[in-house]
Amino acid sequence: MNEATPINSELARRVHDETEQNVYLCYQCVKCTSGCPVAEFFDWQPNQIMRAVQLGQEDIALHSQTPWLCASCQTCTTRCPQGLDITAIMEFLTREAKARHLKPQVPAVNIFNEAFLREVKLWGRAYELGLMAEMKLRTHNLMGDMDLGLKMLKKHKMPFLPHPTRPPHNVKPISGAATAVAYYPGCSLHSTATEFNVSTQAVCAALNLKLIEPRGWICCGSSAAHRADPDEGLRLPLENLAIIEQSGFDEVTMPCAACFNRHKAAQHEIRHDEQRKSKMDQAIGYEYRDTVKVTTLIEALLKHSGTDKIAEKVKQPLKGLRVVCYYGCLLTRPPQVTEAPHPENPTDMDQLLRAAGAEVIDWSYKTQCCGAAHSLTRPDIVLKLSSELIKHARAAGADAIAVACPLCHTNLDARQFQMKLPEPLPVLYFTQLLAIALGVPEKAALGKNLIDPQPVLRDKGVLDVYDRTPRSTKTP
Repeated sequence: MNEATPINSELARRVHDETEQNVYLCYQCVKCTSGCPVAEFFDWQPNQIMRAVQLGQEDIALHSQTPWLCASCQTCTTRCPQGLDITAIMEFLTREAKARHLKPQVPAVNIFNEAFLREVKLWGRAYELGLMAEMKLRTHNLMGDMDLGLKMLKKHKMPFLPHPTRPPHNVKPISGAATAVAYYPGCSLHSTATEFNVSTQAVCAALNLKLIEPRGWICCGSSAAHRADPDEGLRLPLENLAIIEQSGFDEVTMPCAACFNRHKAAQHEIRHDEQRKSKMDQAIGYEYRDTVKVTTLIEALLKHSGTDKIAEKVKQPLKGLRVVCYYGCLLTRPPQVTEAPHPENPTDMDQLLRAAGAEVIDWSYKTQCCGAAHSLTRPDIVLKLSSELIKHARAAGADAIAVACPLCHTNLDARQFQMKLPEPLPVLYFTQLLAIALGVPEKAALGKNLIDPQPVLRDKGVLDVYDRTPRSTKTP
């Protein structure tokens, strides 16, 4: 007779104490595993990890690669019928393993988290070259992605020097804040995604949407902070929201999907945990009143301009250009955080580009993960997931992919030359396409894209001449 498996609830209790997630609610429906885009790379599947935690099988739960390889795409959390935040549980397991001095099962992920937080602590914002240098030295992979790095340097997409910043001690109201929208570009739009920044501001200017960038904003912490240090993962975005609130704004728009998600997650957490709210108020030295609405740029354009106004202002319709809209993971998931009405099938970007005259093709991969979290740690995962997206877009008949996330754009555009595809497919920020449609193609900064979109745009008749954007693109 087989010996019964002993059950030890200590690990489950630790999970509940820190994340408030009751793992015993899991009844093994396997939706987390069946929907996970990274499942094929795991040693244990997500539902198996959940069962191991339920049984207290620490030899599996804390010694598995799976929690470290979780891409934090929130698919499992969104689809769990029991409402479990499975992503949070995976992140907890990596912290618990470190707290017990267990060797990280995917060392590069741990190194990335530490290096990212160190750069933010030093400079206030992410510094890509410093991050990459530490990653290469500590992983002993000096030549990895050198081809990509050289291409991005050639395009002037990575500043050589950091730009230190600190939150101001005394924040004063900004003149005009009451009639404007605060603009939080995030670290990427000041570096690797300058074309997103330039085209965003040009589109908003053309639509008379006044943006003001608050002084002294800092990095939101991205995926590294909430995975490795939950307190920092909450404090960093609240620092920004406090600055924006004190500056006199009642709305802030965030083009970057990761930035949007982290700030919305911070608001969600303090609204549901008064003790954490009190702790963070003390940490930032300000009693945050939660008066700021956080919106995606897509949401802000629809709210303040609308499709009718955009259609009226179109000077160069994107007629004949077949586009698929790719939202990525974090603009809509999980819906209890993002407040997205249709987290699996969003249509807001579709509406904007249709108003600009594009032929928007519906497809089934709008929110499928591109592997963004592993861009610097497991590029093999990124190449597999991103190349599949491009193949599906091509199969759907798309001439181009429109994106709204710097991480997605890097994986789909900048890494495309590494995928060895038969034919490249242009990947543009949706604001680049809107800038063309609104008659300011010189502000689309098309010269920054690694896959040149201009031949396709010319062939479709939506771009008359090649873009002459100077190599050193400055914000207007």
